[in-house]
Amino acid sequence: MNSVVVCVRRARTPWARLRGLLGAAPLAPGEGLLLERCRAVHTVGMRRAIDVVFVAADGAVIELRRGLGAGRFAVCARAWSVLELGAGDAWRLGLWPGCRIRFVDAERPR
Repeated sequence: MNSVVVCVRRARTPWARLRGLLGAAPLAPGEGLLLERCRAVHTVGMRRAIDVVFVAADGAVIELRRGLGAGRFAVCARAWSVLELGAGDAWRLGLWPGCRIRFVDAERPR
């Protein structure tokens, strides 16, 4: 099975995971924020909907929440990490439950 390659920024610290996309530079189309060692996300304070992808340790997509609106919470107890994408990007990238993702670090903005 082929993997879907996704360019990501990584949120490795507890503060970075809590903050998520709030106050961060906008994501490029198809780029995501990977919250490592995380099983839940919130969209408190967000102005736009996001796609949330819950991922297993082996890169398999466990669950998708498309278009999660502002002020919401999403949890998946089986997830090892969570990928946040712009609304609609999960579909555009071809992500679905059961597919595998290979994460590639995005270049840092200058």
